[in-house]
Amino acid sequence: MIEIRQSATRGHANHGWLDSHHTFSFADYHDPAHMGFSHLRVINEDRVNPGTGFPTHGHRDMEIITYLLEGSLEHKDSMGNGSVIRPGDVQRMSAGTGVRHSEYNASSDEIVHFLQIWIVPRESGLSPSYEQRHFDPQELTGRLRLVASSDGRDGSVIVHQDVSLYAGRLDGNDHVRYPLAPLRRAYVQVARGTVFLDGRTLAAGDGAQITGEPELRLDAAQGAELLVFDLA
Repeated sequence: MIEIRQSATRGHANHGWLDSHHTFSFADYHDPAHMGFSHLRVINEDRVNPGTGFPTHGHRDMEIITYLLEGSLEHKDSMGNGSVIRPGDVQRMSAGTGVRHSEYNASSDEIVHFLQIWIVPRESGLSPSYEQRHFDPQELTGRLRLVASSDGRDGSVIVHQDVSLYAGRLDGNDHVRYPLAPLRRAYVQVARGTVFLDGRTLAAGDGAQITGEPELRLDAAQGAELLVFDLA
């Protein structure tokens, strides 16, 4: 079964400095029908104006992945990490027993556009940790490239949960088949462009949750960039 979540049906909050769309319930947006999917708890698509951002705030017991699409995002945290995240970078922060961090647009004249993903960890009380990797565009072109996993295989960042996250850039005659093992589920999030998922059109901002399917078929893409979550 494939259930499509169209972009326009997501939660939306515009705070002036921040324009955010919520796939699942988040902050003031509450929808009992969309509280998460498997271990996925949050997929937010954020655009932050130049010179603004999220001041220091805390998290606990959550795996937080940031995927940059445009611009640059400056990160600082209570573990002593400080970095600027740019397109092609994937950042993972395990909040565990507690961490505080800030995120600001690192540019004075460009909007920063990114996806922030929260995944419920396999256990609470983990030690906080941080990881960041860069993936060249050619690694994602015409295929799905593993960028996060439970074991860090193939150079992916480590997520403390039974999740494999793939990123891909598909266009034109690209055809991708992704087999799903029995009892596995998947979630597809389109960041930009359009793509056919088993004959169904997904456009930028659309998502789809997949259960009971033997494989995913991705075709007829036009400038698509997407994330695919393989979930327990």
